[in-house]
Amino acid sequence: MISKGIYSVVLLVISNIFMTLAWYGHLKMKEFSWFAALPLIAVIMISWGIAFFEYCFQIPANRIGYEGEGGPFNIMQLKIIQEVITLTIFTLFSVAVFRTELRWNHLAACICLIGAVYFIFKK
Repeated sequence: MISKGIYSVVLLVISNIFMTLAWYGHLKMKEFSWFAALPLIAVIMISWGIAFFEYCFQIPANRIGYEGEGGPFNIMQLKIIQEVITLTIFTLFSVAVFRTELRWNHLAACICLIGAVYFIFKK
């Protein structure tokens, strides 16, 4: 059986994939003429539609993972986990989709995130 902590993290990963697509996918989709011709309100509605699925995974992830609901994480730990997942998914997305070149300062930021995780879990 999968532990609540792992289940929560998996749901957060899925949620963040949808979030990244909702928040930044439209910037890449603009390359398609039919999408570029859409008015801003249509793009917003499409993004909201995608974000709906983000929430379908985010809310259960937080409920399952939160110690007040029987999970292993306190609220601060859940938030840091979510932020690390968000930035990891975004980095992968920006490299794969936008061909962003990773540089030393990106690695430095990653090291800071590892530090944040270390300190938030330190008793």
